[in-house]
Amino acid sequence: MRYPASIQNLIEHFSKLPSVGPKTAERYVFYLLRQNSEWLQRFAQAIAELKEKTAICHTCLSIAEADPCSICSDSKRNRATLCVLADTRDLLAIEATGQYQGLYYVLGGVINAIEGVKPEQLNLAPLLSRLKSGAVKEVILAFNPDLTGETTSLYLAKILKPYKIKATRLAKGLPMGADLDYADEITLANALKYRSEI
Repeated sequence: MRYPASIQNLIEHFSKLPSVGPKTAERYVFYLLRQNSEWLQRFAQAIAELKEKTAICHTCLSIAEADPCSICSDSKRNRATLCVLADTRDLLAIEATGQYQGLYYVLGGVINAIEGVKPEQLNLAPLLSRLKSGAVKEVILAFNPDLTGETTSLYLAKILKPYKIKATRLAKGLPMGADLDYADEITLANALKYRSEI
């Protein structure tokens, strides 16, 4: 016996989400079936408004409520520093620290040979065009400290050289609250290499 078409259809849609298999999708659908109609209408409205009420900032390419976004339109931000990251979620994580007052640029992913993501598929042309203006003095490469993040950082550092712009990256090492005996050798090596004076 198969589920009714409406249930099966929704299971298939949920199964396409990242990290959601058929069983998890099935649980989601049956959870929704237990909700009242009013809640389901609000849920459906939130999904419908997802694309309608968001925009891509033409300057930094982040997802925002307006174009330009509130960060790019803020005249108090340091326009000489540009933080380049993979996606809007990374931007929000850095912004939440309250420590960075420069501008951002969302690359739209990272170079990933396994998944077939090549440099040409990233938002490189608008970035290079932006750098030609000469207003940016430092580019901070803020990618995850993994193989794809390192590959992307090294590639960008190489193509930034002709622009004579200072290229930096986020510090590496031990996170707050970590135990030395649980840290891997690479993390410990980076913690020693990038140590700072007290």
